[in-house]
Amino acid sequence: MRFSLIIFVLLVLSACSTKETRLQQFLLKGNLALKEGNYDKASYYFGEAIKVDGCYADAWNNLGTVQFKQKQYAQAQEHYQKAMECRPGFINALMNHANTSYELKEYYKTLDDLDKVLAVKPDTALAHFTQGLTYTKLREFNKALLAFDRARNIEPNNVDILVNHATVQFYLKKFDSARIELKQAALIKPDEPNIYNTLALIEIEQANYTEAMRLVEEALRLSPRQPYYLNNRGFIYLSQNQLDKAEADINESISLDPYNAWAYRNKGILSLIKKDYKYAERLLKQALDTDPFVDKIYFYLGMAYLNNGNSGLACVSFKKSEDLGDRMVTDEQIRQCNKK
Repeated sequence: MRFSLIIFVLLVLSACSTKETRLQQFLLKGNLALKEGNYDKASYYFGEAIKVDGCYADAWNNLGTVQFKQKQYAQAQEHYQKAMECRPGFINALMNHANTSYELKEYYKTLDDLDKVLAVKPDTALAHFTQGLTYTKLREFNKALLAFDRARNIEPNNVDILVNHATVQFYLKKFDSARIELKQAALIKPDEPNIYNTLALIEIEQANYTEAMRLVEEALRLSPRQPYYLNNRGFIYLSQNQLDKAEADINESISLDPYNAWAYRNKGILSLIKKDYKYAERLLKQALDTDPFVDKIYFYLGMAYLNNGNSGLACVSFKKSEDLGDRMVTDEQIRQCNKK
C-alpha cells in the first residue's frame, strides 16, 4: 500500500509539472507574438493556454491586451474582467481594466479600478497618473493636478507626468505656469514632441500664430504625421485664413485618427467659414457626440444653428458657451437671445 501511494503522488506531480510547462510555453509564445505585433498568432497561443486551464489569469489578461492593441476595447474589458475573477487582486489586470474603461469613456469605472489598485499599492505612479488623465477628461482640473502631483512625487523626472500637469495648467488658463513646467520637461527630454505641441496650444490661445506654427512644426519634425499635431497645425492655418492648407491637415488628421473630436470641430469651423452651414452643423454635432468637452464647441455649434435658421437652439448653445467661460458670444447675440 505504501508503495502504491508513492507511485500515485509521483504521477500527480508529473501531470502537474507537464500542465504548468505547457501553460508557460503557450504564454511565452503568445507574449513573443504579441511583442512582434502578430495578434492572430498571439490570440491562438493564449487561447490554447486557456484550453489547458480555463481560469489561467495570465492568459486572459494577455488576451485582453491583444484586443486592446487592436482598439477592441469592449472585448478587452471582458477578458481583463475574467482575469480578475480568476485571480482576485490581480494588479496588472486591474490596471489594464482601468485603461480600457478610460478608452471606453467610462471614467467613473476607471477611477473605481484605480482606487482598488492604490489601496494595495499606493506608490503606483501609473495609477496616480491615470487618475490625473481621468480627472482631466471629467474637467475636474484641481483633482487632476493633485493626482499628477502624487505621480510626480514618485517619479519626479517622468516627462509624461510633467507635460500633462502643464496641460491642465493650460486648461486653467495659467499659461505662465504651464510654460515654466514645459520648459522644465524640455530640459529632461528635449526630443519629446508633446512639449512643443502643448507650448503651441498656449501660443494659439494667445493668437501668437507665428510662434505657434514654429512650435507645432517642431513637434511634427519629431513625430511626423501625428494626427493631433496635424490638426493643431490645421487650426493655425485656419486662423490665418489659409483654408486649403488647413483642410489638408485636418483631413489627414481625421484619416489617421477618425475619433479625434477636435479635428471634427476644426472641420466644422472650416465649413462655417465656407458658409456650408448644414455640413458645419453635422460636423460640430459629431465632435460634441465624440467628446462633450471639446473647447468652444457650443459657440461654434450655436453659430451653425443660427445660420441654419434655428435661433432657439443657437441661444441654448450660446448660453452653454457662456457658462463654460468661452467668452466668444457677442453682446448683440446675448441681447437677441434675451429677447426670446
